[in-house]
Amino acid sequence: MPCSPTPVGVIHSCFNDKFGVPRQPGLVSAARARLELFPPYNSAETCLGLDGFSHLWITFIFHHCLGQRARLSVRPPRLGGNRRLGVFASRSTHRPNPVGLSVVTLDKIERRDGTVSLWLRGVDLVDGTPVLDIKPYLPALDARPEARADYAQAPPVARFEVRFTPIAERQCREYRDDLPELRRLIESVLGLDPRPAYHADRLDGKRYVVTLHGLEVCWRVVHEGVIEVQSITGTGVVTSP
Repeated sequence: MPCSPTPVGVIHSCFNDKFGVPRQPGLVSAARARLELFPPYNSAETCLGLDGFSHLWITFIFHHCLGQRARLSVRPPRLGGNRRLGVFASRSTHRPNPVGLSVVTLDKIERRDGTVSLWLRGVDLVDGTPVLDIKPYLPALDARPEARADYAQAPPVARFEVRFTPIAERQCREYRDDLPELRRLIESVLGLDPRPAYHADRLDGKRYVVTLHGLEVCWRVVHEGVIEVQSITGTGVVTSP
């Protein structure tokens, strides 16, 4: 009998909400997650030989999009939200089936009490993401340098310099022991400008909040090309190896 897709695990990510998640994997190397495998896939047998690979393909469900109507065309952020393309010419989350695919770095395989978890880096996955499958990335076959891409020929680069107020600087230092990469994570996420494309030209000082590791990072655009982190508050949730 045919089997229906069932999650093999769930992501515990530094990204607590959709807002702030990089729009592609690998853009923020400080973005980490732990993939908790479900029984019976949390045994050493399923991951035998996996530590021989540096990168993995993760197939997952856009669980925040479940129940939403699929779109036939979308406005990709890389085009400034001004040009409409067919959904199959994009990586939009609004798909006929809410399935995503990401290449991530495998930091380590954690074996504890007879179960297995995978620590990942460079993720674009929100906390609670159901994972359908894991496959090794094969550089000799999966990397195609001759491939062409119409509107995404190069990775996006940081648009903003990120500065911290004295208060935010002090608050960031308070988490240095448990979250040593917190500052780099904040700078990388905000530097790419997580705002919707239609906010890209705003310089009105609007206050935004990105939640990372359970911490609310409050920030605003203060000048063209400059973001100011105003405060970092919360209890914090450590998700690092």
